[in-house]
Amino acid sequence: MTAPAPASPITVTPRRAWLALVVLLAGMFMALLDTTIVNVALPTIRTSLDASEATLSWIISGYALAFGLVLIPAGRIGDRFGHKWVFFTGLAIFTAASVWCGLAQDSTHLIIARVVQGLGGGIFFPPVQAFIQLMFPPQKRGKAFGIMGAVIGISSALGPIVGGLLIQAIGEENGWRWIFAVNVPIGILALIAAVVLLPSGSEGKKLSTDVVGLALVSGALVALLVPLIQGQDEGWPLWTYLSLAGGVLLLVAFAFWERRLAARGVEPLVPPHLFSHPAFTGGTVLALVFFAAFTSIFFTISILWQAGLGHTALESGLVSVPFAIGNIIGASQSDRLAQRLGRRVLVIGNGLLSIGLIALFLILLLTPTADLTNWELLPALLVAGFGAGLFIAPNARFIVATVDRAEAGAASGVIGTMQRIGSAVGIAVIGSVLFGNIGEITGPADVAGAFGQAATPALAVSAAFAVAAFALVFALPKRVDLH
Repeated sequence: MTAPAPASPITVTPRRAWLALVVLLAGMFMALLDTTIVNVALPTIRTSLDASEATLSWIISGYALAFGLVLIPAGRIGDRFGHKWVFFTGLAIFTAASVWCGLAQDSTHLIIARVVQGLGGGIFFPPVQAFIQLMFPPQKRGKAFGIMGAVIGISSALGPIVGGLLIQAIGEENGWRWIFAVNVPIGILALIAAVVLLPSGSEGKKLSTDVVGLALVSGALVALLVPLIQGQDEGWPLWTYLSLAGGVLLLVAFAFWERRLAARGVEPLVPPHLFSHPAFTGGTVLALVFFAAFTSIFFTISILWQAGLGHTALESGLVSVPFAIGNIIGASQSDRLAQRLGRRVLVIGNGLLSIGLIALFLILLLTPTADLTNWELLPALLVAGFGAGLFIAPNARFIVATVDRAEAGAASGVIGTMQRIGSAVGIAVIGSVLFGNIGEITGPADVAGAFGQAATPALAVSAAFAVAAFALVFALPKRVDLH
């Protein structure tokens, strides 16, 4: 999920390598927990800061977009100057931004702080995989990556539960601030441990800086996301359509620029020749679409459960427990099943996610909103969570296997970026559908029905993303060497 790691291994004792892995995964856990922990806090943030509907989408999408955009540059800087200090710098930015988020006094400051937090997370994320490659011999590397995959699944799944517990314990007025503040002591301890435990070395790889490419792709994605998030709130004025068109043009310009750099023998941000492999092209679209489906469902459910049905943040978080349990079980078995079943584990995982999301859509469609309880959603969320757990851990390695071994690092960086962009796009689209379908609410009796009618098409879009991802799985090779 990152840019290539240097080839030269770092010599460390086995005990120190495993201790260093704990530090690295502590940072990863915080970064990924913050992609979902905020969901259950959105209604209380809306009330506390008098935030607009677009602000709620920006809080999630701004983080994911910033996170994704810096993954590849951070990996390359680590190759040049050392992954230890890239990890330390990113974690320091993330921790400081967490303080800023917790102290934010208005929507604008919170959005900016979340973007900076996402930048920090994206900076310290690439060194995690790079250090696993550098510190562990091949026979131990599979186990380390398996642990990393479990952390990815567990951190994302536990976010709504942890957020609900914090808000319930501290109160709705200031509880949302503590979902950010909780990162601070963990971050400080991890920074100290990083200085002591993370090895130095393997610096010196020539740094290629494609600043123009980064500016073009960043501008394109912002131009596409801003109207998707703000358009519904502002009634889709002319500028939203012009921005979407401009985003497409910037993406085209980015593609031409990358080809030009490659033709001149300069290393581009995204090597164009990767996309000469049809399976890799399909796999990158798969990464984007799957994460758009996977990360958007609790955005919808959290707002329905709290703003629509009047439940507490903790009750909203508890709705996700079946998904979390299924995710943990699926992630724990994914590596073993991938070795045994090959691509079929991805087909099964994505198929189960699709079935679970379609079932959620049908439950909301056929059940009166006021009568909804956790129990109606439990089987569908358990199935969806198990499918997501099976899919996420081995998915990136299957996509990387579609290119030559020498291209694996660059391919991994592109996939990680596409996953985070998929999360941002998913929230932007789902937020637009959700808030666009909330009609005029004339009284308390109408609240549940209005939010139910809005959440139903939003979940239908999430299910459609999952079904599209299911079709794209078949672009991947049937069997690969996962280690």
